[in-house]
Amino acid sequence: MKSVFSAPGDYVHFKSQVPLHKIPIGTKQWRYYDFGPKAVPPLICLPGTAGTADVYYKQIMSLSMKGYRVISVDIPRVWNNTEWIQAFEKFLDAIDVHHIHLYGTSLGGFLAQLFAQHRPRRVRSLVLSNTFLETRSFSAAIPWAPIVSWTPSFLLKRYVLTGIRDGHHEPFIADSVDFVVSQVETLSREDLASRLSLTTDDASVGPLLLSDSFITIMDTNDYCAIPQQLKDQLGERYPEARRAYLKTGGDFPFLSRPDEVNLHLQLHLRRVGVEARPDLVHNIPKGDLGGSPSKESNEDDFDKSHEDDRGGSENSPAKYEINPTPESSGSSNLDKQPLDSSECCHLDHEPALYALPGGFTRRKNIVPPGTSVHFVWEYIATFHLLHYISSLYIIWNYSSEFRQVV
Repeated sequence: MKSVFSAPGDYVHFKSQVPLHKIPIGTKQWRYYDFGPKAVPPLICLPGTAGTADVYYKQIMSLSMKGYRVISVDIPRVWNNTEWIQAFEKFLDAIDVHHIHLYGTSLGGFLAQLFAQHRPRRVRSLVLSNTFLETRSFSAAIPWAPIVSWTPSFLLKRYVLTGIRDGHHEPFIADSVDFVVSQVETLSREDLASRLSLTTDDASVGPLLLSDSFITIMDTNDYCAIPQQLKDQLGERYPEARRAYLKTGGDFPFLSRPDEVNLHLQLHLRRVGVEARPDLVHNIPKGDLGGSPSKESNEDDFDKSHEDDRGGSENSPAKYEINPTPESSGSSNLDKQPLDSSECCHLDHEPALYALPGGFTRRKNIVPPGTSVHFVWEYIATFHLLHYISSLYIIWNYSSEFRQVV
């Protein structure tokens, strides 16, 4: 199933400027971007179920030009939350990063909280966007969760895509949906199955040693796939956290409202004591760029012997100078405004930052167009899958009755 999608110009520019790193750690393959001065503690971005490391490209380009180091990672193929914590810690050790600031959206926000709970010495602050505290409601909503690892790829993609709201969107929100859908198409069956397994794995976030003053909750007020009840639970857990509200933005505000999101991220990093190093941005020596210089040769050898299962091409090595991203049409540049100009309102004794959007709505197709042949095969496969499950259920019932008779 292929979608008609044209990559945005700023994304093409990003791919030409920022190198993609791929390193094997144990049995896990890590795919990530790491850009910005190594002297600055990194902000690590964790995507949701439908996201990849590429969805944060606007944050990488904007914040790195201001002197911050940003790392955006793909969630590897891990099948439970304990495995995630161990794998992520090994990844941080491999790239020689000890103290981190985490920015997570949806599933990424949940995984960020789990890591902060079990590895409190490594996490300095959290930015949580449209996320949750426990997975019980998701596991209840997916009755076929026990067989998610056996589910065909097209059914997994269809389930993920149906979670994205269809209908009329503002232009920038519609573009963000198109971009995420294009990224879902690059994910393999194992990638999708492992992420859904993390979503349905029965787990909840316990108390954090991290103070609420080092947590920022950044939510959109229009709609998102996370139920409002779960978002309210998150706010109740961290009552003293800083609140940053976006009036609109949908499920992917980091793409649809990048200027506002980048502004809030910069405010958060300043508030928790991260000092930017803009003096190291231009004419950066190759060894001072984010990444693991000691592993670059290994990454190159690995990339030569293994093709990227996502179908994407590798970038050239990082350049010595960060060129500015070309301006996208119709977007307002909040980065040119001083940070002190952001309006702060106090509601219910909680500081709230509002970023006001603009634009109109238009119709966008969320699920990529397919031919009738695809639907026929999907129907046949679904029928056989349900038939197989029902057969197992009948056999299990007859076996139970037979054991009772015996």
